[in-house]
Amino acid sequence: MYIYNVTINIDESVHQEWLVWIKDHIPNVLATGNFLSAKLTAVLVEEEMGGATYSVQYTAKTREDLDAYYDNHADELRAASFKKFGDKMLAFRTELKVINEFFPTVINN
Repeated sequence: MYIYNVTINIDESVHQEWLVWIKDHIPNVLATGNFLSAKLTAVLVEEEMGGATYSVQYTAKTREDLDAYYDNHADELRAASFKKFGDKMLAFRTELKVINEFFPTVINN
């Protein structure tokens, strides 16, 4: 599994508009068929530059799925966000490979 993480800082002047927009944008990314799921989270830090910071984590089953997203959809979807919010939004992307997942176990005493 792979996680494609997009961290976004959004200017307060468009914050509410962006929250509405991102809830439509995420299903558009999922509609590419390259991801299994997505999670929208608020980043709980205060940025020196101000604004609000969020992380969207898209889960891809394979590296090939992630590469197919880059090859066929990423440029168009990124351009749509830039066209709408321009310099009011700063985003950076990180790729993560899941090595192992751990879950709590019940210990019987």
